[in-house]
Amino acid sequence: MKKIIYSALILLSVAFMWSGCKDNDFLNGFGNYEGGQISTSIPIFDVRQLYKGTDVTLDKDRMFGGIGISGVIISDYTENNFTDDLKGLVFIQDNKRLNSLRGIAINLGADANKWVSGDSVFVNLEGAVLTKANGRLQLNNVSNSNITKKMSNKPIATNGVLAANILLDPTRYESTLVSIVEGTYNPLLAPGTTLSGEKTLNDGSDNVALKVLPTAAFANLAAPFSANYTGVLVNTLNTTTGKLVSHVRPRMTTDVEELSATSSVPDFVITGWNNDPAGTDSNNEYVQFRATRDINFAVTPFSVVTTNNATASTPLGYPTTGWALGGIRTYKFNLTTGSVKKGDFFYVGGSKKLINSTSSTSIASANWIRSFDISTTGGDGFGTATANLLANSGNAYGVAVFKGTTVNVSSVPIDVLFVATGGTLYQASPALGYNIGKTDWYNPVNPLEKKNPAKFSQPFYRQGTNTKAFAYWPTSDAGMWNQFGGGVFDTVLGKWTKARTQTFILLSKTSTLAEIEGADATQIK
Repeated sequence: MKKIIYSALILLSVAFMWSGCKDNDFLNGFGNYEGGQISTSIPIFDVRQLYKGTDVTLDKDRMFGGIGISGVIISDYTENNFTDDLKGLVFIQDNKRLNSLRGIAINLGADANKWVSGDSVFVNLEGAVLTKANGRLQLNNVSNSNITKKMSNKPIATNGVLAANILLDPTRYESTLVSIVEGTYNPLLAPGTTLSGEKTLNDGSDNVALKVLPTAAFANLAAPFSANYTGVLVNTLNTTTGKLVSHVRPRMTTDVEELSATSSVPDFVITGWNNDPAGTDSNNEYVQFRATRDINFAVTPFSVVTTNNATASTPLGYPTTGWALGGIRTYKFNLTTGSVKKGDFFYVGGSKKLINSTSSTSIASANWIRSFDISTTGGDGFGTATANLLANSGNAYGVAVFKGTTVNVSSVPIDVLFVATGGTLYQASPALGYNIGKTDWYNPVNPLEKKNPAKFSQPFYRQGTNTKAFAYWPTSDAGMWNQFGGGVFDTVLGKWTKARTQTFILLSKTSTLAEIEGADATQIK
């Protein structure tokens, strides 16, 4: 068996767009570091570098001719979530050194509650002491009179940070405002659980703690299944291990942006397909799935729809009725008989049931839930008899899974994957296209645009951030199995914790079922 890794993992959520690999994670701007003459302020980045393990009393010489820092206050006492060991601290951030966001805590004592998030300020640090308190950097010997307010309600851009990156380098994000995007709880919370307390969030990359004090105005609100959680990244020292432990401290009710109140676990997911076997395609294309729970299809029916957007596929134009377009463009299989156990594979496709077209190994012994002669028979409800379910032309093709056997223009799949981007797929006005569901690769909403309805809703493939696609193998008729493996779907958390990747497996005429059901296939936990 020969395996060829063709494309790398792209994470949900997100995208990837929240990786933190660069130093400008959607940062709040304060302008670049002043040049030409010595500025009165220095970047917080540089202040943090002055600490070498012992307290430092700051003066103009140590601050390179400057006398303080300018930035935006990110902490807020208004809704009482800073009344524990953080009481008396004000958190401030800037991105004035190489556009790198950095923050620091300032000990103001009783005056800390006079400052609110969004206050743009200059802080004179002459005589201030840079120290470490409970593992995090802090400025002492600063009074309220050292702070000059420049403006109020300074906008602070969303800084989406992966939990994995926080754990990798907690000091980088220390005392800055971060957002954990599409966070869910690990373990899942019982219905009715409130936000109060310290809980573990998972954003699909790793876990990070969330802390809401009982005194907080939002402590008794019900914890949603999925939300964006914004707050100050607070580090504390674990005296046993000597390592920093991070948690996100929300400031106010609006820092919790609910995305979904409940979980939605797909009953089965797409794990591979053979769109171009070595030989004739007719009745030799098939799709592999893996169940996330025990299913009796006679009791709980589903449907699988393929789409072929090759240039000559009809009807032409944009999919006015979405996945229900029919013709050669979309073809439906109803799954109404048979059963499958959680974690097991099953198959849907043409009647031949051969692993790699003519004269290859029979895989009829596999669990085939639906197969028939697609070259002479139309789909279950729509789809014209065809020799090719899935395109080989370079234009986009895909597979979608639906609950029930009724699929219409508004039906939303529980799982969906696409190869390539060509063809008439999405029209912005009026909005037409193939609906997508919440998967490891696609999201019908943009979680970073919750406050912007025009950009928040993105229900179609190729709309908004839903532009990701797997790739074609460049040589036709090669017999390449498209494995969508490496992913992990956690049925306890109700989410993808690791996204699927595409691996091409070169099949021969003597290949066996074990080659496409290997250990590196997508896992169900």
